[in-house]
Amino acid sequence: MRLPQSLPLALAIALAVPLAPAAHAAGATQAERGGAATALTGSTTPVAARKPMPKLKITTVVSNLDHPWDVKTLPGGTLIFTQRDRATLSVFKHGKVKNVGFPSDSVWVSGETGLMGLEVDPDFKSNHRIYTCQGGFTGNGGHDVHVTAWTLDAKFKNATMDKVLVGGFPTSSGRHGGCRLIVTSNGSLLVGTGDAAEGTNPEDLDSLGGKTLRLDRFTGAPWPTNPFVTSSSPRRYVQSYGHRNVQGVAERKDGSLWNVEQGTDRDDEVNLLKSGGDYGYNPVPGYNESVPMTDQSLPGHQIKAKWSSGDPTVATSGGSFVNGAKWGALNGALAVACLKASRVLFLTFSAKGKLQRVRQPAALRQYGRIRTISASQNGDMLVTTDNGGGDDVILRVSPR
Repeated sequence: MRLPQSLPLALAIALAVPLAPAAHAAGATQAERGGAATALTGSTTPVAARKPMPKLKITTVVSNLDHPWDVKTLPGGTLIFTQRDRATLSVFKHGKVKNVGFPSDSVWVSGETGLMGLEVDPDFKSNHRIYTCQGGFTGNGGHDVHVTAWTLDAKFKNATMDKVLVGGFPTSSGRHGGCRLIVTSNGSLLVGTGDAAEGTNPEDLDSLGGKTLRLDRFTGAPWPTNPFVTSSSPRRYVQSYGHRNVQGVAERKDGSLWNVEQGTDRDDEVNLLKSGGDYGYNPVPGYNESVPMTDQSLPGHQIKAKWSSGDPTVATSGGSFVNGAKWGALNGALAVACLKASRVLFLTFSAKGKLQRVRQPAALRQYGRIRTISASQNGDMLVTTDNGGGDDVILRVSPR
């Protein structure tokens, strides 16, 4: 591993012409559309009232990785992270990476599926529990994606499986495997899943693909306030549906829940989640990706995205809210990783969820594909790249 390198850089802001939130960028020039986020908007806040923009100090913390899919901080500052294709769980402590004893051979790795989402229990100091979302084997040559609870030993050398909390998420070739996890402020486990590139999954309440799910993180039981909790079928886990490939889930300080979703050739989305909400992706017959991401022609009410990329997409992935006065004008923004566009978007929303401003720091446009955004314990931002070939890194982004 290379020694960490610090790279102080000024935060540059790229803004496009004002557009309505979650609208297509029909009025943008070709130069504005090419490879960048298209649904950008200027601020309506008076200049005198604006908070200062922070400078960013970017440090390469861990290098020589391959598709690091998620990273979290353990008490005391140790980092723990997954690598999707290597199916490894590792910790970074005292300047060294060490692999945790973990059954990598039990992880089904194919395409976009492998060892993916990771979460640390808020009571980790007392219970040493972590959670993963991963591809798996179901017997007779079958596969699924499932969520598993683990216990780490005192020295973080081995992970012992507690139980599979929920599983049976659909798979096909490994495309659209999801899968992101967070423990919310009320203690539930929120899970974002992919539709496995099968057209009927997003709108089928009894398929756990193309959904957000909510469950008890200890027992695996459906969360008691889920909209279909009284059902005996899989829908009892469903929090929201009609999604394509949920790559990020996040909670704002006000307790509202959000997801980040990859679009087709248009309209990556950020959604404000509502219990029982239909977000309108219904790619049938077959897997018809020409349909809208939010199809308002479907029966019932479909909830519009709070932000969408327009055409072309930027391939959004993980997202996390950044908080703290040191973030200045970015305080409270949702930071969203972009794979194809190789950048981080900072989306500022009003208290009611209206998009107010989009910022794209130039300092975070030189690391290639960005997979994950995670908040560290001291308020810094952890970022993973997704370039493959053993050239990936974990970055620490500190506002100054």
